[in-house]
Amino acid sequence: MNDSQQRGVGRPRVRGTDRSVARRAELIAIGRKLFADTSYDALSMDDIAKQAHVAKGLIYYYFKSKRGYYLAIIEDSVAELVSRAAGGLELPPRERVHRTIDGYLRYAELHQAAYRAIISGGVGFDAEVQAIRDEVREAIVETIAEGAYGRREVGPLPRTALLGWLCSVEGATLDWIDHQTLSRDVMRELLVKMLGGVLQAIEELDPAYPAPEAAHQGV
Repeated sequence: MNDSQQRGVGRPRVRGTDRSVARRAELIAIGRKLFADTSYDALSMDDIAKQAHVAKGLIYYYFKSKRGYYLAIIEDSVAELVSRAAGGLELPPRERVHRTIDGYLRYAELHQAAYRAIISGGVGFDAEVQAIRDEVREAIVETIAEGAYGRREVGPLPRTALLGWLCSVEGATLDWIDHQTLSRDVMRELLVKMLGGVLQAIEELDPAYPAPEAAHQGV
C-alpha cells in the first residue's frame, strides 16, 4: 500500500452516526462556499458561525478549530477531485485518459476557489495543506500510470515525467480558469496531446515503458 492510500486521499475521513456524518458534510459544504468568497484570514469563527446560521460550538465540536475546519474543507475538495479524475476503470486506455482529464478540468471549472487552494498549497506557507496537495499529485500520477502501463507504481523516470506533465497541467489549468479563453473541449485535447508527447519521450528514454499505441496517435 502506498502513502496516498495509507493517508486516505480520495476517501471521506468521517466517523460516527449517519446523522453526524450528514451534519459534518453539511458544514463542510457551507464552509466551501464561505471560503470561496472570503479569505481564510478575513473569516473569524464568529463570522463563520453567523453566516452558516449555526452555533459556534457546533463547528468546534466537529472540527476543533478554524484551521481544522479549513483542512477538512480542503480534504473534502481533494476527495472530489481525485474521485473525478480516477473514474472510468472499465474504459479503454484512450477513453479513460480523456475522461480523467475532462473530470479534472470540470472540477477546476466548477470549484475554482477550492482548486486554487489545493494547487497553491493553502494560505501562505502551510506545510499540512501542501502535503495534501502532494497526495493529490501522487494519486493522479498513479491513475495516469495505471491507464498507460497497467500498474500504479512505476520507475523514477516515468514517475518524474508524469509528475512534470501534471505540474504543467496545474499551471495551465489555473491560467485557464482565470481567463477562460479556451473551451473545456479544446483545453482537454491540448492536455491529452501533451501527455501523448510525454509518454513517447518516456519510451525513448526507457524502453521498459512502451507508450500505449494511442500515444503514437496523439492519445
